[in-house]
Amino acid sequence: VQLVESGGGLVQAGGSLRLSCAASGFTFDDYAIGWFRQAPGKEREGVSCISSSHSGTYYADSVKGRFTFSSDNAKNTVYLQMNSLKPEDTAVYYCAALSIGGGFYYCSGYDLDFDYWGQGTQVTVSS
Repeated sequence: VQLVESGGGLVQAGGSLRLSCAASGFTFDDYAIGWFRQAPGKEREGVSCISSSHSGTYYADSVKGRFTFSSDNAKNTVYLQMNSLKPEDTAVYYCAALSIGGGFYYCSGYDLDFDYWGQGTQVTVSS
């Protein structure tokens, strides 16, 4: 299983970025996929998550209405569209995958459930 993030960069406040996470070694069937971020000096936090076992998308309150999680199963890639970016969105963003194994997983932003992690991509929002 491999996850590779891309799309980070430097953007002014109010701008947009789209992060991509290309997955290999598995398909999105029977997996939960999450986006997480970690700012300097802060704990890693869940940003958004989808699970194959239920509909709906989890978003952290801090990003609701600004970020959108999407997936392209044909490309085995997920995306995080980030609009109206704020300086407090500055962080390293990671995608992660969890094998559900035929069970049920409800996304809540909890990171320690996830088995596989990408290397991260830096997002910096200037004021």
